[in-house]
Amino acid sequence: MLAAAALVLTAGEASAQMGKREYINGGWQYNGSVANDFVQAGNGYGAYIEGGYYVTPMFAVGGFASFNTNNQYVPKQTYTFSDNSALTTDLDRSLYQVPFGMTMRYRFLRTEFQPYVSAKVGTEYSVQSTYMSTFVSRSDNWGFYISPEIGLTFFPFPTTDFGFCTFAIPIRKELT
Repeated sequence: MLAAAALVLTAGEASAQMGKREYINGGWQYNGSVANDFVQAGNGYGAYIEGGYYVTPMFAVGGFASFNTNNQYVPKQTYTFSDNSALTTDLDRSLYQVPFGMTMRYRFLRTEFQPYVSAKVGTEYSVQSTYMSTFVSRSDNWGFYISPEIGLTFFPFPTTDFGFCTFAIPIRKELT
């Protein structure tokens, strides 16, 4: 369990010394969408990978990709339709999201503690599924993705590139 937690929170750079120009981050992330009325609950079902190159000692550009799932259970109720038919069922709603694109990052310090701000911009493919007792209703779409983020990377071993992303707060917006 401890190894899994360390893997989840791991962020490291791809070079031999802390503060080199390349970085690679990957791990688990909590996901919630802003202005989404299909699934209103946030879930911790997501993974991401991102990497970049510091074009100056403090400013980096790179790319990212992630996969996120939001699920929401809707208790049993009766739904009526325009043709005067009705259906009584409970629902499981799932929103699967695959955003990818470019990222820009600015780190404020080049020490063991590296606070940063970043912005991710790209596109997103998503699938919305509603599972009912005997069938599923599914739709998909493409949209625009933007996610500003603040975070702190901690490198406890200064001579290595192994570090921990102690927190990162993404604020996501999907525009479809």
